Amino acid sequence: MRRLPLLLLAICAAFTTNLNAKDITTQKPSKDWLIDGRSFVSKVEQSEDGKDIIMTNGLVSRVFRITPNLATTNILNHMTGETLLRTASPEGTLTINGVDYPLGGLQGVEERGYMLPEWIDQMKSLDNSFKVAGWSVTDLKPRMEWNRKRWALVKEWNPKGKELIFTLEGPGDLKGIKAELHYEIYDGAPIIGKWLIIKNETGATVMLDKFTLEELAFVEYESEVDNVPASSKNSIHVESDWAQVSCGTTFWGTDPLYTSQVSYGLRTECFLTVKLPNNGPKQEIKAGESFESFRNWMMPFDSQERERKGLFLRHFKRILAPWTTENPIFMHLTSTDPEDVKTAIDQCVETGYEMIILSFGSGLDMEDESPENIAKFKEYVDLAHSKGIEIGGYSLLASRWISDDVDIINPKTGKRGEMTFGSSPCLSSEWGHDYFRKLHSFFDKTGMDVFEHDGSYSGDPCASTSHAFHKGLEDSQWTQRKMLEDLYKWMRATGIYMNVPDMGTMLIGSSKCGVGYREDNWSLPRARQIILGRQNIFDGTWKRNPGDGWTFTPLVQYHGGGAAATLEPLDDHLDAYKAHMIQNYGSGVQSCYRGFRLYDTERTKEAVKEVINWYKDHREILNSDIIHLRRPDGRDWDGILHVNPGLEEKGFAMLYNPTDEDITRTIALPLYYTGLTKKARISERGGKPRKVRLDREYIVEVTVTIPANGYTWLVVK
Repeated sequence: MRRLPLLLLAICAAFTTNLNAKDITTQKPSKDWLIDGRSFVSKVEQSEDGKDIIMTNGLVSRVFRITPNLATTNILNHMTGETLLRTASPEGTLTINGVDYPLGGLQGVEERGYMLPEWIDQMKSLDNSFKVAGWSVTDLKPRMEWNRKRWALVKEWNPKGKELIFTLEGPGDLKGIKAELHYEIYDGAPIIGKWLIIKNETGATVMLDKFTLEELAFVEYESEVDNVPASSKNSIHVESDWAQVSCGTTFWGTDPLYTSQVSYGLRTECFLTVKLPNNGPKQEIKAGESFESFRNWMMPFDSQERERKGLFLRHFKRILAPWTTENPIFMHLTSTDPEDVKTAIDQCVETGYEMIILSFGSGLDMEDESPENIAKFKEYVDLAHSKGIEIGGYSLLASRWISDDVDIINPKTGKRGEMTFGSSPCLSSEWGHDYFRKLHSFFDKTGMDVFEHDGSYSGDPCASTSHAFHKGLEDSQWTQRKMLEDLYKWMRATGIYMNVPDMGTMLIGSSKCGVGYREDNWSLPRARQIILGRQNIFDGTWKRNPGDGWTFTPLVQYHGGGAAATLEPLDDHLDAYKAHMIQNYGSGVQSCYRGFRLYDTERTKEAVKEVINWYKDHREILNSDIIHLRRPDGRDWDGILHVNPGLEEKGFAMLYNPTDEDITRTIALPLYYTGLTKKARISERGGKPRKVRLDREYIVEVTVTIPANGYTWLVVK
């Protein structure tokens, strides 16, 4: 990996405080925010002529024209000096009582390939649109509560920045309907967020049929003449707290009014719409009540280099969902037998483990409300807590057949089945509401600390018209999603840790999702599991932090494979067991060590303790960003480099040798993201450090000998 020329930011002008919409494009940052973002402080100011509101932090700016109506006229990527928008559009659209109403917006310019400042003065308000009536600015506030009860790389969540609120009033036939458009910008990162609140002050109920949260005419990322769609999406990351496995809210489409584009068929995907994936929400807003949308964030990139784009995304997640950096050391216990639970708790204490998850198939049933079931698991919780161990367990929701009256009804067939996960219950059925009530009750009564929810996936659209808590297809996903959001935010505020195989739920409170693996691979022979597992980690951490992913280790048989695929008896396969632990803990990616014990002999116990102690000694850096050095292929060395400029241990390289012979290699370590610029001290396996000098591309070369089928590690300070 080489540092890109665009990162030579020292020659750029410093960010100034005199804001003006016409010359703001000249302002560029003097530092790399990925290494030190402290100087990028958010502000919102009105331009000197009073026509524009400028929201900026020196990395990204969003410029709003407020006369004759509200419209975004520019989004600036200061890191590259680029203007991201071609022309003005409405800030969104509300469909109320069957009629479309633009949220602000300007019209009157024919050219949609670019927009000059003098053209904006000639533009007029869109017909039948909501009109801007005022604006205000507040400091940024956390959007939900994070009750941190365990170790996390991010120690607290107190986001800094500004929130800009525009109030818009409905046209004549919607007098008394007000729309609040909330925009937020974060200190130290090129992130801008947005959400919508609709207030009904009419004295009568109105129906919100659907809405769009963003409508933005982006410049082309690339242009194609022939009928091959080119997209603008590679220049910016767009993500909402609705995004999920089955569908998201980001839609890149064509702009047929953009007739000067290169694409002969006008097929360039350069118009961004942020909206619900299956129409809706189809929600009544009663007199005196309000409606709040999901939230959306945008973050422009300054490079197309894979690692750097990945670092942007990892920082994005740490800023917006810091609870994903909680990374407890846990085992997956396959039994709820009292003796097995007590043994597991004691072994966790002995080895330094911190959490037990009662796995699928263990016998845990959170839907059993009998006093005997509650008492049984409360006793386990009390015992675990008395010894400093957290404990919780698994519940299945999606890919589960309940009944014809409960399950999601396929809009195409009118029957259950053939949906994202075959058949799943509708969360807005009576069964679904009762299921969520039972989960609340179980955690309240037992005091469990961790919830593994397989899988929420936010609910498929459901065409049933007989379910108790949604009316039909158009409101089905909104009502289901709201239930899931309420549960996860409650758990996050309570301090409950959540494993959920749906990455889209992290922004509403879940903590960890699978790093990415094929389950059947854990039934392959042990040696193949180790290489494939390291590939999974290498591939799964380009866009994600180590702490928000889990992998797998089959202490006992999983789907199959028999004795050749499992680690039990553990002492008999200690080399493989330790290899799994080293590559998992060495990457910061926790594994589901699935079995009924962590050790079976004193020798095995000492090996587990050794790895856990080593991991805890370097826990901060091992949970930090990963720079990818060489992908595992079984033929030669492979490795990763953790980096964190805010730590004393600024780098930590894990290097592996999958071959049957010792190998000596000279390896280039890219140290730019450690924050070091000239010199470093590097030690191997805790040995005496040696001083090295970084070259002009912040790279040092080190020569190491890696033992056969083994590993080594380097610490950079």
